[in-house]
Amino acid sequence: VQLVESGGGLVQAGDSLRLSCVASGHTFSNYAMGWFRQAPGKEREFVAGINWSGRNTYYADSVKGRFTISRDNTKNTVFLQMNSLKPEDTAVYYCAGGMSGTFSGGVDYWGQGTQVTVSS
Repeated sequence: VQLVESGGGLVQAGDSLRLSCVASGHTFSNYAMGWFRQAPGKEREFVAGINWSGRNTYYADSVKGRFTISRDNTKNTVFLQMNSLKPEDTAVYYCAGGMSGTFSGGVDYWGQGTQVTVSS
């Protein structure tokens, strides 16, 4: 199973970015997908998750109202639309696959990560 992220970059506070993650090697629609992030010196944290159908989404409090997760099962792709970015959103963002959109049971698959840097 391979998860490949793209879309990271350097932006200014208030800007937007859209991350994408393309999955291969498994039946994409069988899995919940999500995004985690890890800032320097901090633990990796949950950002957003979406169930297999896309009907249910979950967000960390820190990104609610600013980030939107979505998926296209016909393209084996999950997206993270990030609006109103803040410097504290700076981190490496990882795509993840698992059984639950909340990832309460853990993460089965990880991507390699994409850097998002937000300047003030």
